[in-house]
Amino acid sequence: MPTAETEKFEKFDIVATYEEFLRNDPAMTMPVAAIESLVVLLRFTETATASELIDILAKAVQRLKDGVRNAISLSAGCDMFQRFVLRHIQEYGDWEACKRHLITNGGLFVQRAKAARFRIAELGLPIIQDDDIILVHSHSRAVTELLLLAARRHMRFRVFVTEARPACEGVACAAELRALGIPVRVIVDSAVGWAIQKVDKVFVGAEGVAESGGIINRIGTYQIAVLAQNSNKPFYVVAESHKFVRLFPLSPYDLPGETAVVPDGGKHDVEAELREGPLLDFTNDSLITAIITDIGVLTPSGVSEELIKMWYD
Repeated sequence: MPTAETEKFEKFDIVATYEEFLRNDPAMTMPVAAIESLVVLLRFTETATASELIDILAKAVQRLKDGVRNAISLSAGCDMFQRFVLRHIQEYGDWEACKRHLITNGGLFVQRAKAARFRIAELGLPIIQDDDIILVHSHSRAVTELLLLAARRHMRFRVFVTEARPACEGVACAAELRALGIPVRVIVDSAVGWAIQKVDKVFVGAEGVAESGGIINRIGTYQIAVLAQNSNKPFYVVAESHKFVRLFPLSPYDLPGETAVVPDGGKHDVEAELREGPLLDFTNDSLITAIITDIGVLTPSGVSEELIKMWYD
């Protein structure tokens, strides 16, 4: 027989809660929205034991991962929060006190995650020099925050932004940068080879940073990294540490839900194919110059060390 708390959990729509957080705050990242949703779940349920809470959290996390197409970034936040909960459950003998602590500090955890972007901007600022020409791919909030801080500090630089089809997120990035008077040119994705000779450095965000130090990001990131290395241009990743994910892909086909689709020669709706095509690719660590995070500017090999600290310290 299901318990009262199990029935209450069944009525709680974790995916809808997650999507509402993203709608209400466009600046919120997917991992933070996932953590916020799990904190709401903690408040909503009244579990009697630690094992019951752990079970409900695990089911909620699985529902989130199953209910969101691009769940890699979300997974990093979920896994980190589950580890956070397990660590604090082990420290408390009084279950009620433990739960109050989790709810209170879960909120503080979210606030620290939100503040990470501003910390990243401060740490990454010395990499930008006056008169730089910077290539940016798609729309990363962390990259945008770094460039906006540089503009506020009266640094002079210019930016190429890729259109980033199929979602064309680069257009939104360009609008934000132009609002602060930063000279920006939007280019089609196929023009990266033309632009790479003109730029001084490349900045990209990340949906997830893998254990190897490689990154999972919007489709097109890998080819930009290859062109940057071939042209001896530094390739920087700008990402929050709550996007470090316990995955070790070797290619984009190792990512959850990503497979190679071979054309069958029939007639198709091209626009539909573009919308349903791959959203993410994988860029291996050998193509990355450094990863600018809220815990420091890391080499790709430093990511695994930080993951060990997060999970086992």
